[in-house]
Amino acid sequence: MQIVLISGLSGSGKSVALKVLEDAGYYAVDNLPASLLPKLAAELRRLGYERVAVAVDVRSGANIAALPQKIEDLRRTVGDLRVIFLEARDDTLFARFSETRRRHPLASDEVSLEEAIQKERDALESIAALGHRIDTSELQANTLRAWIKDFMHIEPTAGLTLMFQSFGFKYGIPLDADNVFDVRCLPNPHYDPLLRPFTGKDQPVIDFLDNLPDVARMYEDIRSFVANWLPSYARDNRSYLTVAIGCTGGQHRSVYLAEKLGRHFAGSVRVQVRHRSAVRRAVDHGARPADQ
Repeated sequence: MQIVLISGLSGSGKSVALKVLEDAGYYAVDNLPASLLPKLAAELRRLGYERVAVAVDVRSGANIAALPQKIEDLRRTVGDLRVIFLEARDDTLFARFSETRRRHPLASDEVSLEEAIQKERDALESIAALGHRIDTSELQANTLRAWIKDFMHIEPTAGLTLMFQSFGFKYGIPLDADNVFDVRCLPNPHYDPLLRPFTGKDQPVIDFLDNLPDVARMYEDIRSFVANWLPSYARDNRSYLTVAIGCTGGQHRSVYLAEKLGRHFAGSVRVQVRHRSAVRRAVDHGARPADQ
């Protein structure tokens, strides 16, 4: 079992770091009281979780003083326990709290922001020495995400879901598409009366399109584009990349290519395949058949 413990100063980017790990498949828990850490680890181990990310910080109140001992206790029972401690300069923290207009957890009518930050530094001093320290003062959120991935040896595409979405141009281009490919130039199975009732998921249409060189060229061009640029999209810390493939009505050519591309990339990244217009046709019984 691997546990990644995230701690640090309020405003230093703990929520960003925790989200990176959650997107990479870790079971994420925020604002856990330090005293509950061993119980959480035991319960999640019992439930079969292999990777866990937990944020524990000054929001635990006086309970935070118990964290160093809890960490030492866990190291004897957990195979892989890592601590990431995030910090930043006072001026950076002042600016971040001012921009977000959030209240520091230790600030009050009697305690200024400057005093709250110093109290927090003092309370977390013993924890900072136990982990990998990252100063986020000059870091943008995307840079911090990349550093967390590097430190945890997380593949760049681990937090990304690649969606292939077929659609029909006659119904409009999907608004959620990041890339759009127009495959209306390919031979249309709609004009064969025997193929018209089927979709690109049915074997007669698959056999027809498999034997067309232009279809193979189009597939390879889209596959190559996605493969070449996917790492760049992943470095941009996207959660989803939607590749939309459109033909006239979204039933044959676009469905065929979305399914084939989905199968190809499924071995290297999380993949989803969706068919917008094929679903539309399934419920739109009054529509005139067209290449969908």
